[in-house]
Amino acid sequence: MNQFVTEADVVAFQRDGAVCIRGIASADELAEVAAAIEEVLATPSEFGMVASRPDDGLFFEDFCNWQRIAGIDRFVRGSRAPAVAGELTRSSTIRLYHDHVLVKEARTSQRTPWHQDQPYYNVEGMQNASMWLPVDPVDRESTLEFVAGSHLGPWLMPRTFLDGQAKWFPEGTLEELPDIDGHRDGYHIVAWELEPGDAVFFHMLTLHAAGGVSRDVRRRVLSVRFLGDDMVHAPRRWRTSPPFPGLESELASGAPLDHPLFPVLWRAGTR
Repeated sequence: MNQFVTEADVVAFQRDGAVCIRGIASADELAEVAAAIEEVLATPSEFGMVASRPDDGLFFEDFCNWQRIAGIDRFVRGSRAPAVAGELTRSSTIRLYHDHVLVKEARTSQRTPWHQDQPYYNVEGMQNASMWLPVDPVDRESTLEFVAGSHLGPWLMPRTFLDGQAKWFPEGTLEELPDIDGHRDGYHIVAWELEPGDAVFFHMLTLHAAGGVSRDVRRRVLSVRFLGDDMVHAPRRWRTSPPFPGLESELASGAPLDHPLFPVLWRAGTR
C-alpha cells in the first residue's frame, strides 16, 4: 500500500466515489504546478475557454496541456498521484487520460453545477479516478462537493453549464439530474476544505459541484484524469469534452487505451 493511501481510503473511494488525500504534493511540486497554470493562462491551448458570464469575474478552463507545458508533464509523470490512483482504483496499471486546468479568479460567484464527468468523455469502465489538486487554499464554500455513492448509480444527462443544452447524448437518452440543491437533506454530501498539497480523488461518475469564490482569493486547480485496468475507448458521434479528433480511426470501440495520447504512468510494484 502506498504510504499516502490507507485501506480505509480505498474502502471510502470504492464506497463513496470520492476521498481526500492530504499532503500528496510537495512545496516544490506545487510551485511548479502553479507556474504551469500561469503559463496556461498566458498561452491557452485551442481547448481553452471562459466558462463564466462576462459580468461575473473569470472562470477559465483548459485541457490536454501535458504535451506542451513542461511543468504539467513533469508533475503527471513524476508525482505520487498515479500511484495513489492505482491504489484507490485497485488497478495494476494507470494511464493518463488528460489534464484539466481550472481557475476561478477572486470574486467569481458562479457555481459549478452538479454533474458527472464520464458522460462528457469517450471512455467507459469503472476503474478510473480524477485528481483535483488546488495550489491555493480552498474553503468549504468554494470546494468540490460530492454525492457519496452516486458513481454506482445511473449515467445522467450531461448539459452545458451556462445554458443547459444537451450537446452530448441526445435528449431523452439518459436520466435527468435530480434537484440536489433543492433537497440536500436527502443526499449524503461530502466535501473537504483543502490546503495546498491536499488533493481530492473522485470517480468520473461521482456527482459533484463547486461553489464560487466570494473572497479576494484565487482558486487555481490542476485536475488530472487517470485510467485504470478496465477502461476502454468509447467513440461518440459527437464532440466530446475534451475532444480527441481522429482517435476513432486508430482505436476500435471497446479497445484498451493503448495509444501515445494515454501514456502509462504507473504499474503495480513500482514506486
